Amino acid sequence: MSLRGKIFSGALISIAAFSIFLPASIAQHEKREPLTDAQIEEIREAGGGPADRIRRYTKFLDEKAEKIKALAKRGRSVNRTQALDGQRQDFTALMDELGSNLDQYSERKADLRRAMKPLVDSSAKWMGILRALAGEPGFDVSRKEAIESTDDISAEAARIQTEQEAYFETHTDEKGQERAEPK
Repeated sequence: MSLRGKIFSGALISIAAFSIFLPASIAQHEKREPLTDAQIEEIREAGGGPADRIRRYTKFLDEKAEKIKALAKRGRSVNRTQALDGQRQDFTALMDELGSNLDQYSERKADLRRAMKPLVDSSAKWMGILRALAGEPGFDVSRKEAIESTDDISAEAARIQTEQEAYFETHTDEKGQERAEPK
């Protein structure tokens, strides 16, 4: 084969390899959406009802935690590692969204007490699932971030629950409110 033929052949192989790996590379850089379209619609339906939104986020996080737990039981493989990493990233993103909602609603003194107990209980369960996972090179960062987010939400939910019990003990006329501004 001539030099020109070898160069042409090498170029074709490079182009073929590039075309195979380019879509995978692009897919890795796409922004992940932690909620399905149905879940997003469910959040929208909850509207401005703080306790309902918190309960829905808690439910979706429970579902993600169960998926993580199920994936952890599967045999180690590249696909499992990628799926587990993705689920943990989604879990952390949902935790961040929940944290933003908690901040907003607690500042407005929305009555979140009914939603806080299930959140506090669930966050303890989530922490157990996340800590039970053995560290693996493919997802050590996402594992650490998920544990930190869960720890933050757990502490914040417990703090909000305590603050709200005290607040609504003295402001009985505001119990059950969703949007009142604090006095």
